[in-house]
Amino acid sequence: MHVFLTGATGWVGATVAAELLAAGHQVSGLVRNADKAQALLAAGGQVVHGTLDDHDVLFAAAAKADAVIHTAFNHDFSRFAQNCAQDQRAIEVLGEALLGSERPLLVTSGLARLSQGRPATEADKPGEGPDYLRRSEQAAQALAEKGVRAASIRLAPTVHGVGDHGFVPILIALAKQTGVAAWPAGADNHWAAVHRIDAAKVYRLALESGVTQPVYHAVAEEAIAMRDIAIAIGKMLGLPAEPREAAHFGWFANFAAGEMSASSEQTRQVLGWQPTQRTLLDDLSDEAYYAHS
Repeated sequence: MHVFLTGATGWVGATVAAELLAAGHQVSGLVRNADKAQALLAAGGQVVHGTLDDHDVLFAAAAKADAVIHTAFNHDFSRFAQNCAQDQRAIEVLGEALLGSERPLLVTSGLARLSQGRPATEADKPGEGPDYLRRSEQAAQALAEKGVRAASIRLAPTVHGVGDHGFVPILIALAKQTGVAAWPAGADNHWAAVHRIDAAKVYRLALESGVTQPVYHAVAEEAIAMRDIAIAIGKMLGLPAEPREAAHFGWFANFAAGEMSASSEQTRQVLGWQPTQRTLLDDLSDEAYYAHS
């Protein structure tokens, strides 16, 4: 299968590319940085130079592929609204290239604000209000209603592994800066987690199974208490671990206090997916994990 992959040199996308190539698929990856293009070429992939704003490039590459996977997203949270709009339009363009065919499209979304008081499931729907800015999943659903074989893969809030530069390293950096490994006071919240190698397998298996579901959950661990994450960080850094009010977390406060537990029971049953990599707390007991915070 020839797969066009956006975000092919990113934290998730590069691992998806490696997973697909190892399984014998061809990968053409969207790359905006010439230096990073060499890594994809060395792995056996092909490079498509461009960005998410290069709609002609996106359309042409998707039109030539047997399947499309969209993992790219600009994580500059100071421009979150603009980045969400960019993401939605890119998905629409990719879908337009697949209209009238059976070629599948997998887009990437998350687990925030899907449910309250219980782990989110694949059956839960994302919010529709004006304050729910990211529209990846809604864009995929709109394409599905037009006949595109489109589906969403919801990633756990922490897609971890050595080299991680996502949300958990933000907590590590904050602990180093403030001298305390903190969890949100009074929140008692949990995050789901998945190792990035396990997450990449969900993308591959979803494609190889024919994309028969509207939503898949890349979730290996259903609910890890933020308190336990903070305690693990404190132990490795030799710092106290304590609850702190929202001001301690600054712009990251809503993320830190978010309840983002989730089940992947349906995904496991449909795809025969079984996570095999290290847990988040295993990673947090490895000194190498702290080098990128």
